[in-house]
Amino acid sequence: MIASIEKQRSSIIKENSIKAIFVACAILSIFTTIGIVIVLFAETTQFFQEIPLLEFLTAQKWNPTMSPAEFGILPLISCTLAFTLTTSLIALPTGLLAAVYLSEYASTRVRSIIKPALEVLAGIPTVVYGYFALIYVTPFLKHTIFPGIKTFNVLSASIVVGIMIIPTIASISEDAMRAVPKSLREAGFGLGVTKFQIVLTVVIPAALSGIVSSFILGISRAIGETMAVTIAAGNYPKLVNFFKPAEVFLEPIQTMTAAMVEIGMSDVSGNSIAYKSLFAVGFTLFIMTMLLNLFSQYIKSKYRERYE
Repeated sequence: MIASIEKQRSSIIKENSIKAIFVACAILSIFTTIGIVIVLFAETTQFFQEIPLLEFLTAQKWNPTMSPAEFGILPLISCTLAFTLTTSLIALPTGLLAAVYLSEYASTRVRSIIKPALEVLAGIPTVVYGYFALIYVTPFLKHTIFPGIKTFNVLSASIVVGIMIIPTIASISEDAMRAVPKSLREAGFGLGVTKFQIVLTVVIPAALSGIVSSFILGISRAIGETMAVTIAAGNYPKLVNFFKPAEVFLEPIQTMTAAMVEIGMSDVSGNSIAYKSLFAVGFTLFIMTMLLNLFSQYIKSKYRERYE
């Protein structure tokens, strides 16, 4: 009896210890996030004491390290949007189709091979993707489809980053589709509906919240990607003209993350306005990704299907 009580007491102590570790990790992650936001906000506030907010948001030139210094973030935002749009056009349909195949058409054996193989792509360092785009993808495009493509360009960077985020989109979307009850599919088959029609009219609508969440998560990762974009797309900040596709896809740009890398690697002093502009760009990027995540949470909560 005493041994049983001691064993139970030991089990409770272990459970409480594990719970305390989990709570500590959760609190640590919260305080880390709060600390990052505080640092970003403090440095950004100092930047805006010298550069007006309106000028930062509306000026059309970005040149923080050369004289005369210019701090218009519009070129960086337009370049980031151009890159993100191109990456999304490549990754979102491919990831969704891969998820449909894995969830609805692939056998258990095939799924057990393809899904881990897809997820391996997410473990490759992003710098490898960047050099792969620079050394292989761009020369291939130049000698086959786009002879006028520049060495640094949006299209190559978007292709490799799209490949990089496909596992995220495919895995989360496939999990959402497999969570749809089998009874809904069987009801469709009972009505004489084909499998493809069931995928379009039953499975995808029922898993819409998870699919949209995977899309936004993938887009957020594309927006925040640094090394692959810096290596493959170049460092040329410009206001992108979206009505000229050749200018958008085939020429170099500079995204917000690439601009932060350039400033961080330059020889500007820590108290200079150029260095503080790094935090202003980072804070703007943080706001963009936070809004995307909030939108993802809204879609997830609004369109989530609950099954008994």
